[in-house]
Amino acid sequence: MSESAERWSAVDRYIEALFTPPEAVFTQALEDSAAAGLPDIHVSPNEGKLLYMLAKLSGAKRILEIGLLGGYSALWLAKALPSGGKLLTLEIELKHAEVARKNFERAGIQDKIEIRVGPALQGLDKLVQERATPFDLVFIDADKTAYPAYLDWALKLTRSGSLILADNVVRDGKVALSEKGDAAVEAVKVFNRKLAEDPRLEATLLPLMRDALDGLALARVK
Repeated sequence: MSESAERWSAVDRYIEALFTPPEAVFTQALEDSAAAGLPDIHVSPNEGKLLYMLAKLSGAKRILEIGLLGGYSALWLAKALPSGGKLLTLEIELKHAEVARKNFERAGIQDKIEIRVGPALQGLDKLVQERATPFDLVFIDADKTAYPAYLDWALKLTRSGSLILADNVVRDGKVALSEKGDAAVEAVKVFNRKLAEDPRLEATLLPLMRDALDGLALARVK
């Protein structure tokens, strides 16, 4: 790790120690996910706190999450919900959903969360067909190659003032390189460009650093 990267990581740990001290429900969720063999690709504690703050500041009552994994980010988002609020989360892997469900039950928030298992694009289409009440916040953190399509669906499921957030949109800086990258990088480049150019949105990317450089997309529906 370069000196600058080490400094970034040190700053990240500094912020975490100050503003995101360990909480049993979050620590146990990560431990259960690791024990079940789930990929270690959850958001960092600082990013989880950022998601919580954005959901809280926006007053979100209905949240849609695309990509559940072990439920770590969902725990942060659900924590921000007011009484009567709801989080609907889409997950393709039944095993991941089962781990997450146990984490929600331990936290006592299972009544706030609805898990739908299956391909996200099918789940999003079903929500549109059901004429689902618009979501106040959408968090995208699933298959990167489908990010452009997820954005299209998110715009159909939100309203003026809704937030659309997406994780992993910098790809260790590869999105800024002119040469062609892998399928995930190229899809995220398309997503970022759509986000910037869509007249229905006000948007930006927020760089984030932990073990590698990445970022969070933040957009508001006009």
